[in-house]
Amino acid sequence: MKNLLLLLLFATLVFNACSDTATPKQMTKRFQSVPKTKAVIVQKGEHKADCAICGMHLASFYKTNHAATTKAGVKKQYCSLHCVVHDNEINKTDLTNLKVVDTHTLKLIPALSAYYVVGSSKPATMSKVSKYAFAKKSDAKEFSQKFGGKVMKFYDAYDVAIKDFTK
Repeated sequence: MKNLLLLLLFATLVFNACSDTATPKQMTKRFQSVPKTKAVIVQKGEHKADCAICGMHLASFYKTNHAATTKAGVKKQYCSLHCVVHDNEINKTDLTNLKVVDTHTLKLIPALSAYYVVGSSKPATMSKVSKYAFAKKSDAKEFSQKFGGKVMKFYDAYDVAIKDFTK
């Protein structure tokens, strides 16, 4: 019963933070958040501003966003590496051209060349372990020195994200 109440409280907090009525000030309180005007959204359709897997508002978790293309050529965007792993491993989507938001510049960069800081003190998205990406190794090291965590490349960060599903 206690877990159900905690889950309901968490869902209410996420819904309120991600609702369309949230003000820009509310949307940027979270470290991962950026104003809607700064978020690059690559997917199309009615729910283009929402994660393709969990439905969370992409601008609210923008600094952990990833984007990819399916074999059918459909562009998808995710709130986190966790949701990328879910779509790729569980849904067997076979994603290509994977990109990630550079936490420093807020630009989409190739995920395979990014440096991830895994396990920092900054909040995680859809996971207990945070994962923030950077185009430059020097930016990742600086972030890691400030907020902790380990600097690693994409495949190592992906392996950490897979553990969310194997516990």
